[in-house]
Amino acid sequence: MQNVALSWLVYRLTDSVFLLGLIGFTTQIPTFILSPFTGVYTDKHDKLRIMIGAQIMFMIQAIALAVLTLTDMAQVWHIVALSLLFGIISAFDAPARQSLVVDLIDEPDHLSNAIALNSAIFNAARLVGPAIAGVTIAAVGEGICFFLNAASFIAVIYALLQVKIEQKKRHSSEEPFLKSFMDGLKYTFANKVIRTLIILLAILSLAGFPFIVLLPAYAKEVLSGGAETLGYLMSSLGAGALAGALFMASRKPDTKFVILIGVNTIILGTFIVLASLSDSFYASSAVLFVAGVSMILALSSVNTLLQTSTNEQMRGRVMSFYAMALMGMLPIGNLIIGTLAEFTGISLSLTVGGIVTLSAGIWFWSKKLN
Repeated sequence: MQNVALSWLVYRLTDSVFLLGLIGFTTQIPTFILSPFTGVYTDKHDKLRIMIGAQIMFMIQAIALAVLTLTDMAQVWHIVALSLLFGIISAFDAPARQSLVVDLIDEPDHLSNAIALNSAIFNAARLVGPAIAGVTIAAVGEGICFFLNAASFIAVIYALLQVKIEQKKRHSSEEPFLKSFMDGLKYTFANKVIRTLIILLAILSLAGFPFIVLLPAYAKEVLSGGAETLGYLMSSLGAGALAGALFMASRKPDTKFVILIGVNTIILGTFIVLASLSDSFYASSAVLFVAGVSMILALSSVNTLLQTSTNEQMRGRVMSFYAMALMGMLPIGNLIIGTLAEFTGISLSLTVGGIVTLSAGIWFWSKKLN
């Protein structure tokens, strides 16, 4: 809800697709800069405590957004500053959250199913949240969405406080910070599988996933709709992602992840191009549904293959590079696609992103990781 409301608020205040890209940039650029270092911090400290602290800070950020919007004081610089704060918090939250999944699983064979189930829950929220946000924004404005998001963290923090995990010895706790960082860097990029997955994810975040940041402008300018249209488009994307996540959660341990990643990267690129050619709400909704399926299948497969290919002592650091590639390159992609859309139009910028994504899928096949 907050993501949709924030995008709509920025576009309502400015009518600028460039600023949509800028807000996406400021939200996630701290993750790109800080994640390699917060990954070392994660491996040295209690992941669960890091997560709880991050949720408290997320709640404070959401409260600030709600207060500024409900009092009609929100300005673009407020949103930029709070987006930067969100990004800094995410840089600590992401490596801890991703690597914590392993500590919750007793049977290693169930790891990929657990990762996919996590994706299913996340995308169930993406399915319901945007639709509610669209209706809520139209009825009472963006501020209520921010307020509801802030209130939801009470349940999140309570749930995390109930989690009990056996504490493991942290072998790297006595190592100098710089040595731990360099060990993680060498380990990540010396391994062909891990290196290829990180590079692919970086390309997808740079060229493929940024199409989402243009959806507010796409809904208004291309489909001639409003907040409800945006909500339905996001729900179509979320419904596809949920379907893909449920498939991943139920799949067998011997699934060929390399095949899933390659095929779905190519499908994602193709359907982003198809979205750029559509001016029909129903056609766009169908295209975004398929894009959501392929996106989550590719992402869940990359996440699973990374975690199952990584030494436990290095997991926090490897997942920090995962977060850097996924959430760190995304703001740069958002800024590029926002700028491109400002000067060349929304449809052409989507076409470019789709073609690059399609090419990345072909490149991934050429690496022959099987």
